[in-house]
Amino acid sequence: MGRFDGVLLASDFDNTLIYTEDALLRGEPIPPLPERNRQALTYFMAEGGRFAISTGRALAAFEKYAPLVPMNAPGVICNGAALYDFAKQEYLVSALLDENARQRGQLVLDRFPEVAVEAYHIGNVIHAVHPNAITRHHEHLTKVAVTEAPSLLDVPLPLGKLLFEASHDVLEQIRDFLLAQGWGGDYELIFSGQNLLEMTAHGANKGGMVRRLAEYLGIGLDHVYCVGDEANDLPMLRLAAEGFAPANCIPAVRDSGATVVSHALDGALADVVEILEKRYR
Repeated sequence: MGRFDGVLLASDFDNTLIYTEDALLRGEPIPPLPERNRQALTYFMAEGGRFAISTGRALAAFEKYAPLVPMNAPGVICNGAALYDFAKQEYLVSALLDENARQRGQLVLDRFPEVAVEAYHIGNVIHAVHPNAITRHHEHLTKVAVTEAPSLLDVPLPLGKLLFEASHDVLEQIRDFLLAQGWGGDYELIFSGQNLLEMTAHGANKGGMVRRLAEYLGIGLDHVYCVGDEANDLPMLRLAAEGFAPANCIPAVRDSGATVVSHALDGALADVVEILEKRYR
């Protein structure tokens, strides 16, 4: 019996497990996984804990990094649109956008010509319409080239997520436009960065899918812990028995009541494991 038997720890990837903000904004190299995190997670799993990634990235944008991350549980991808077993290389659960999402997304592009959108196909292809500088920075970050399409209507189904890319003020206008059409009940509209607005199916967020992961593993929510830095992490931080955040988190995450640990550059996950070690003796 290990110290962490029956415990699930789920962590965001970008700017939580690894600090990638400089790579996204300035095209700098992506830093390696902090060694503190590697050692802590290896210890956590050796003591029976289950560690999972919970990322906004599509499978295509994360699978190159998956071998570099110590994990022993299926992961949440596409901001909660799917649960993927990296060991078996198969989807366990998916919550896909409805058939209206392409048309509605195209209305956004027609109304806001400066915005780009990435469409995450469940078949592991990332399509892009009106790619802009933010899209190109995102390609650098994910190491995956988008497949360009003239319109969203030309992008094949099924889709797990639409990712709108523009300045924050424009993205706020897009969110308000979608809500004004009465579509707020059909989708999750969550910022995953200043220049990134996620659109997934209603209920398809990190909190909902971490809950399903816990059920799949047979772990009660009173032993589920989550770590994240952005607004799209809030659903899982609220779900958790305790939510944690790196010191570089946005104010909304800090104000949510999450326990703030060290900066992502300094091994935030290692701090979390140290806290849990005192709780599970």
